[in-house]
Amino acid sequence: MRLLPARSVSRALDRPSPRLLAALAVAGLLWVAVILGSDPTVSVTDPLSGHLAWAQDARSYFGFDYGNLYAGRTDWNAVGAYPYSPAFAQLIWPLNQLPWPLFVATWTGLLLAAVFLLTGPELAIVGLIVGAMEIAGGNVSLLLTVAIVAGFRWPATWALVLLTKITPGIGLLWFAFRREWRSLSIALAATAGIVAVSVVIAPGLWRDWIDLLMANAGKGGTWAAIPVPLWVRLPAGMLLIAWGAPRNQRWVVPIGAMLALPALWYGSLVMVLGVIPLTTEDERRRAWERVLGFVRADGGLAGEA
Repeated sequence: MRLLPARSVSRALDRPSPRLLAALAVAGLLWVAVILGSDPTVSVTDPLSGHLAWAQDARSYFGFDYGNLYAGRTDWNAVGAYPYSPAFAQLIWPLNQLPWPLFVATWTGLLLAAVFLLTGPELAIVGLIVGAMEIAGGNVSLLLTVAIVAGFRWPATWALVLLTKITPGIGLLWFAFRREWRSLSIALAATAGIVAVSVVIAPGLWRDWIDLLMANAGKGGTWAAIPVPLWVRLPAGMLLIAWGAPRNQRWVVPIGAMLALPALWYGSLVMVLGVIPLTTEDERRRAWERVLGFVRADGGLAGEA
């Protein structure tokens, strides 16, 4: 696991490369564009108000009524829906004290920071291009990817995955297939501990969440999702992790988790950035050469046909 360390950040800022400068410029422009493009009329008391604009997915994490968390937010295909656990809403309580423009600025800043953590300074421009749709929308996939990558060193970060999207938690099979029971236990215990505290604070919200999950079970995504159902993608993700675990191919975990998303939104393809910190430059180069070789061979066969 090679999330960008503090020493690398200091060194990159001391001697910024042209690639880093370009990435910082693009990140700044994207940050400003999302803030200006989001509907400024959205109210903290009515996050579903106003017109559809940039940061539409971010409305799912804003304007919570902590006494009735899921009221008006149960249709998970609608703007402003909140299908996640009460624990995540409680975690981001401080952000919900901000007015909408400041919330968007902070949330978008977190997503941009996640890109730089995953890619490092030299590949950040690539990450920003790949993640532009997700950053503009404001979904949580980039933060989940950071949690998954960090989970190889700090398994407790898997709690973020299990308490939001849930099904990408199949990535924990990595620890089971490798018999890394201590890491698996830490991930599950951390999640259980957070749940226990949250239940004590608001037990009724957890009953509401379970009801919401049951009501939305089996629902697919909208036109903005890749039209492959979860019952196909979930086993594929599990098989990929089962293949990669004994071979120590860590990159399979974020890809398998991505395949297991409840709906594979086009923006969620940004989770492929999790491959970067889990592979070396040489491994990525060889993989790219194999892909190009396959494409050339396939093109040659097509030409002969």
